[in-house]
Amino acid sequence: MTTTNNIHTFHIPVMGLAYTIDSPIRVAQFGISSVISITDDELIEKMRAFYSKKFSLPYQEITQKCHDYRAERIKHYLNLVDTIVKDKFESFKNELAENKTALENYIAMLPNKSAFKEGLQKFIDEGLLIKESVKNYLAEHFAPGEIDVNIMTKVDKDNFDKNEQLPVEFNDAHASLRGFAESDLTSSVVLSAGMNPRLYSYFEKFPVFYPDANGMLSKKIILKVSDFRSAMIQGNFLAKKGLWVSEYRIESGLNCGGHAFATDGFLMGPILEEFKTKKDQLIQSAHELMVKALEAKNLPVPAQPFDLKITAQGGVGTAEEHEFLLHHFQMDTVGWGSPFLLVPEATSVDEATRTLLAKAQEEDFYLSDISPLGVPFNSVKGMSNDLWKQKRIDDNKAGSSCPKKLLALSKEYDSQGLCTASKKYQDIKLAELEAQKDLLSDNELQKKQAKIFEKSCLCVGLANASYMENNLEVKGQQQGVVICPGPNLAYFDREVSLADMVKHIYGNANVLAETHRPNMFVKELAMYVDYLKNELDNYTEEFTAAQLKKWNAFKSNMLLGIDYYIDLFATTDFFANEKHAIQKQLQFYKTVVNEIDLPVLEKV
Repeated sequence: MTTTNNIHTFHIPVMGLAYTIDSPIRVAQFGISSVISITDDELIEKMRAFYSKKFSLPYQEITQKCHDYRAERIKHYLNLVDTIVKDKFESFKNELAENKTALENYIAMLPNKSAFKEGLQKFIDEGLLIKESVKNYLAEHFAPGEIDVNIMTKVDKDNFDKNEQLPVEFNDAHASLRGFAESDLTSSVVLSAGMNPRLYSYFEKFPVFYPDANGMLSKKIILKVSDFRSAMIQGNFLAKKGLWVSEYRIESGLNCGGHAFATDGFLMGPILEEFKTKKDQLIQSAHELMVKALEAKNLPVPAQPFDLKITAQGGVGTAEEHEFLLHHFQMDTVGWGSPFLLVPEATSVDEATRTLLAKAQEEDFYLSDISPLGVPFNSVKGMSNDLWKQKRIDDNKAGSSCPKKLLALSKEYDSQGLCTASKKYQDIKLAELEAQKDLLSDNELQKKQAKIFEKSCLCVGLANASYMENNLEVKGQQQGVVICPGPNLAYFDREVSLADMVKHIYGNANVLAETHRPNMFVKELAMYVDYLKNELDNYTEEFTAAQLKKWNAFKSNMLLGIDYYIDLFATTDFFANEKHAIQKQLQFYKTVVNEIDLPVLEKV
């Protein structure tokens, strides 16, 4: 079964809570697909009010007094975005048909090997710029970019009415899914951060995720995964319910933005190779299971498997890397995330934070422990959130007031959940530490305090940039901005126009800084080496046989990955100017990994 071909060979993945909150409104009319986070319904409601006013559309506030307010806010915002995108797209098509300069500028933004680009260019070359002819061609071949949404599956807090727990469908992620399912969008939901069986089962409640009588899916499922095994398990789990995964979005474990879900030393190249060689297995396995489930439910059964897209993201930064992923690994599209944080036309970032990102160097990007989820989180030095957090610590007022409670997931002290970045949680932890202080050295005490203080309020910090960019009031405790770019952003050093960034992706411009940038695969390898070393350096407690087994597997998988790269770069026609340097770097890291001494478990 075929789907509309993408006009572009890249997409903009979700970034934070706010950074792509309105990206479709900004870029979809150009055929560029992007992903909205639908985690923060409060931000979503504010953005709905903002854009309703901006485009003179009717608006009625959905307050927390409204039954099912979370799902309703999300549904109405997505419907608003859909309306605005469709209007902007129609206006843009008219502009292309009526304005030769606009048409030429747009052609310059399209992929070089594109039938759509050739078709438009022919109108100009042959002097056939008849308005109706161009309009008819666009009507047949041009579509707006996808308005996809993201749900982080782990952010699925239980909710309460006073002290009474609400039914599970009012959990955060469940309500987000319902808002998308009931919206007018014909697009996809991207599920990230691993498997949530309860949430996955909730998809069965919505007919829009099943094939219709014509064998079409009005709403699709995309899974963000880190390896083939995870894709197979999750895809088959959904297939047994009659649900099809339309795309697997493979993200580098470490060379990415946001939360970093490190693999057990599996490197991106070998992971992509496995998807390439086993794609048919993925399709057939899921199709067979889906057909059985659909038959059991007396629902329409597709005669053939649906299309399955495999895409990749994380650390790509040059046109050659982009083309290599498409050509060698046969990716359908490639995700370009962090570089678009420097494109005001594409993402929602306040001016001060964008300046910080442009000036940041390699050493300024690091993996932090600031996330209340307890997962390593990509950060950059100099975030305004760090300054405000430190001020509260200095004033003996550590912790966030926790107004949104999206990450209030710890049940350690409260059955309704507390966030580990909240003042309430940190006060309890500090009191416990105070009771133990006579048993600890000053150094141990400071380390334990620092661990408590480390957590940041992501709910507010990841949303503030959008409020600030749009001059919306930021109420409550001052949190500043948290931003979570991938380390690849170190090699981009200035604000860039949308046209120039797209031309850069296709090799028709260069917006990289004048500095050495390692190949994306070598950069990720270096990060995995540092990650293992850091794990070993920080593991001071007695380790288990299971931990030792994990470290051995990590080291072994890295060495297998390095050997794979040595063969790959020796045989590919890509990266001709870098080949010698890359091979030297690979040999260097092979020596480094071989020399990493793993501890030995003493026999008792």
